Amino acid sequence: MPHHSPTLARLAMTVLQPGFDGTAPPDWLRRALGEGLGGAVLFARNLTDPAQTAGLVAGLRRENPAVVVAVDEEGGAVTRLEARTGSSWPGNLALGVADDAGRTERVAREIGRLLAAADITLDYAPVVDVNANPANPVIGIRSFGPDPELVARQSVAWITGLQSAGVAACAKHFPGHGDTVTDSHHALPTVHASLELLRERDLPPFQAAVKAGVRAVMCGHLLVPALDPGNPATLSRRVLTGLLREEMGFDGLLVTDAIEMGAVAALHPPGEIAVRALAAGVDAICVGVSSPGGESVYALRDAIVEAVHDGRLPEERLAEAAARVLALAGWHAEQAAARTRGADGAGDAGRAYGTEGALDAGGPRGAADVSDAGEARDPRAEGEELGMVAARAAMRVVTAAGAAPARPVLSRPPLVLDIAPRLNLAIDPATPTGLVGALTELLPGTSGHTVAGETAELPDLSDDGRPLVLVAHDAPRHAWVRDLLARAVRRRPDAIVIETGLPGEPIGAVYVATHGISRVSARAAALWLTGGQ
Repeated sequence: MPHHSPTLARLAMTVLQPGFDGTAPPDWLRRALGEGLGGAVLFARNLTDPAQTAGLVAGLRRENPAVVVAVDEEGGAVTRLEARTGSSWPGNLALGVADDAGRTERVAREIGRLLAAADITLDYAPVVDVNANPANPVIGIRSFGPDPELVARQSVAWITGLQSAGVAACAKHFPGHGDTVTDSHHALPTVHASLELLRERDLPPFQAAVKAGVRAVMCGHLLVPALDPGNPATLSRRVLTGLLREEMGFDGLLVTDAIEMGAVAALHPPGEIAVRALAAGVDAICVGVSSPGGESVYALRDAIVEAVHDGRLPEERLAEAAARVLALAGWHAEQAAARTRGADGAGDAGRAYGTEGALDAGGPRGAADVSDAGEARDPRAEGEELGMVAARAAMRVVTAAGAAPARPVLSRPPLVLDIAPRLNLAIDPATPTGLVGALTELLPGTSGHTVAGETAELPDLSDDGRPLVLVAHDAPRHAWVRDLLARAVRRRPDAIVIETGLPGEPIGAVYVATHGISRVSARAAALWLTGGQ
C-alpha cells in the first residue's frame, strides 16, 4: 500500500534484517539500505573467503553505515564463515563437556575476532537452550548440555568472550528450545513443561545472559502453553514483553528467528508475522530468504506501515524497536572505533590467558583421559591451537577391555564407514570432510563409504587387513543407525566407532565421542587415533 509518511516508512525499514543471494550486494539491497534498511543477514551462500567477506560488509556499510550485519556463527556444526572447510572451533556441547569457562571465553573471543575482522555487528549465538530432551532433532550438540547451571555458566563465558572482541552476542532461542521433539524449521514445536519447570530449567541461562549484558536475544518459534497457550513465543506479548522485558529486565535488541520457518509461516503471511511480532515486543525481523528483486522486503515494510495506519501497531512501539536497532549499531561503531584506536576495551588488555587446566576424562567404563591433563599450554594459545586444545578436551574414549588402548590405535589406512553423515550443504562435495578427510591427511590410502538412509545396506566388511572405522551422528536418536552399527560390529568386533553427536551406549573395540561436528574435532580424533599430538 502507499506509505504516506517517509519517517514511518524508514522506521519500518529499520527493523528488517533480510538475507539475500549472491556474494555482492544486489541492486535492490543497496537501494533498500539507502532508504534506511536496518539490517542484513549473511549466510554461507554469500561468503567465499575472509577478504571477500570483509569487502561485502564494507559494500553494505557504504550504503548505510549503521546497518546491523548479522550472521550465525556458533562454532561446531553451525558456521557460515567457515562453511566450506568446517569450523576451527568445536561447538557448544564439546565446550560444555569440558566445562572450562576460561577456555570457552577464549574460544568465543577468537570467533569474535574472526567476525570483527569482517566488521560484522551481530552474531546469532550462543545457543543457551538447555538440551533437556535427548530426542531433540534441532538443538542437540548446539547446546552446552542438559544441566541449567552448566549451560548458564558456559553461556556467560561465551557471551563475555564474543563481546570482548566488539561483536554483539545473541542468546537464543527464548524461552528455550531444548525440550522439543519438533524442528521449528518445519513445524511449530510445543514445550510441554509446567511454569515451575520452565523457571527451574529453561529460563535461568537466559537470565544469566541478561545479567551478563548480552546485547541481543533471539526468540524461538515455540508454543509454550504454560506461558501463553494461544500464541507462539515469537508473537506473544506475554512472553516477550511481560516475561523477558518486564520480569527479566532485558532492554537490548530482541530479534525473531527467520520468519519463513515452517513453525510460524504456516500460521500467517509474512507481513502479518512481522506486525504481530513487533506488537509483541520484537525489535528486528529476521528474514532468511528474500525475493530476487527485494519485493518481499518492501512488502514487509508496507505491511508494517499499514498496521500503524490501521492502529494495530502503535507507532511508539515501532519507533522503540527501531531505536534499539540503531542503539546496537551505535554500540558496534564504538567498539570498532576502539579497536582502531587500539583501546583496551575492545581487546584483551589486562586478560591473562593462563594455563589450560587438567580435566577429568569422564565417561563410562575404561574412559581414557584424552585432554592431556596437567600438560602446560602456551598461554597465548588461540586460533587453530586453541581450537585443537578445546576439541581434545571434549573427546572421550572407551574400550571394550575397560582400559585405555595402546596408541596408535590406527597404524594403517582404514576403511571409514560414514552412517547418516551430517554435512553442511555449503561444503563442496569434492572437499574431504569429517573423519575421512582428517584420516586421509594422516594415513594416505584411507577410503570412505557412505550409508545414508534407513533402507541402505552395509558394504562388504570382511577383514581384508584394513582397520574399520564406523562414524555415526546421534545414534541414540535413530534406531536404524544403532542397528547398522550393531550389525557392523558383529561382523567386525575390532571396529573403531566414532560418535560425533550425543553419545550413547559404547560399542566396538574402541568408542570415541567427539561431542560435535567440526573440522577441528575430526582432526583431534584422527590425531589421537594415529598417535599424533
